[in-house]
Amino acid sequence: MIISKTPLRISFAGGGSDINWFYAKNPGAVVSSAIDKYIYITVNKKFDHKIRASYSKTEIVENVNYLKHDLIRECMKLLKIDGGIEITSISDIPSEGTGLGSSSTYTVGLLQALYAYKNKFIPAEVLAKQACKIEIDLLAKPVGKQDQYIAAYGGLRFIRFNTDSSVRTDLVICNPMTIKLLSKNLLMLYTGLTRSASDVLLNQKNKVALNERKLNLMRQMVRIAHEMKKGLENNNLNSFGELLHANWLLKKKLGDGISNDKIDKWYSVARRNGAIGGKITGAGGGGFLLLYAPHQKHSKIINALPNLIPLPISLEAEGSKIIFVGG
Repeated sequence: MIISKTPLRISFAGGGSDINWFYAKNPGAVVSSAIDKYIYITVNKKFDHKIRASYSKTEIVENVNYLKHDLIRECMKLLKIDGGIEITSISDIPSEGTGLGSSSTYTVGLLQALYAYKNKFIPAEVLAKQACKIEIDLLAKPVGKQDQYIAAYGGLRFIRFNTDSSVRTDLVICNPMTIKLLSKNLLMLYTGLTRSASDVLLNQKNKVALNERKLNLMRQMVRIAHEMKKGLENNNLNSFGELLHANWLLKKKLGDGISNDKIDKWYSVARRNGAIGGKITGAGGGGFLLLYAPHQKHSKIINALPNLIPLPISLEAEGSKIIFVGG
């Protein structure tokens, strides 16, 4: 039996610039971090040649091509595993539509586990590239590249997306106390709203790709990501919340579905009660309300938003890894 553990992520600035229709002509950049919430993938040899895949549903099939779960199917085909295997998964939080990169986390974690099943070690760069290939190239999902890289590498990172389709990922180097204080000041509240990231991203592409004014908004978001990186590297958190707020105001202008009246109201209440900045996680429209506020203000914000569920988080330094190998 093999078990992999792969972190989910939060993105602070520059989100959307990691999609090829943008970075093909405009270099993209994001500041993102892995968090201490995970997806666990278990892979075990099966006594017969069938495939058993258990997620929100259970599939038992004779041939890999019959699998309905597209990520499992394509990962197995990529590694030339055609049967005799059982695959299960567990997530620390709801994995659909929460804006924490769960699809890419699942893909990276599954690849990690399947390679270990074949007695192979694969570096983070290869895991990230192959996860991108499966989601973007083979399955044509309208997603970006940041989630796969954060899931594979972990840490608080500044990731650049170049016009030649290459990706450069660097740790944000700052004092450990800066990371600790940043974690302490972050507040995550579950809205109970879920949405399809693909739908939001497709809408965003349709509204932005040929609109120079909206493309300029995304370029401004990339500049904010660069500013945020510099601030963190200088161990200056004073500007972090305001940059988070500025990025959210720009992002909301990109297209329908990124925010709504409920989200705007919650965000306004949070700001009145001490939050400096924030955003909805992921593509928008639901999931978690991520806020940056002095830790001593968190209780006041939580009490002002009783319908939202707080989720304690910390930033995670490590990426996808194998945590168990046994018989």
